[in-house]
Amino acid sequence: MRERWFGATGRRVPEIALEGEVDVTGALVLDTLDAEALRHAHDEGRPVVVRARSAAEVKAALARPEVSCVVVPESERGLLDLDLTELTYG
Repeated sequence: MRERWFGATGRRVPEIALEGEVDVTGALVLDTLDAEALRHAHDEGRPVVVRARSAAEVKAALARPEVSCVVVPESERGLLDLDLTELTYG
């Protein structure tokens, strides 16, 4: 499982997780990418979590270094097994 830093908390979290399985307390949780909100949260050291429902949304979110974790609904559990290298580079 690949992990990322959870903002400036010193904690590491999975890149992709099921919604509800990662404690997102204190994080900025977004349903869509918002460049200004991402930048502001990053400047504050605040973790950023993005909700995604498709492989394209996961890929777009994880392309942003400010994003700590992408959470997916139980109904999209298959997204946990994405090969991000293959998805990104073919």
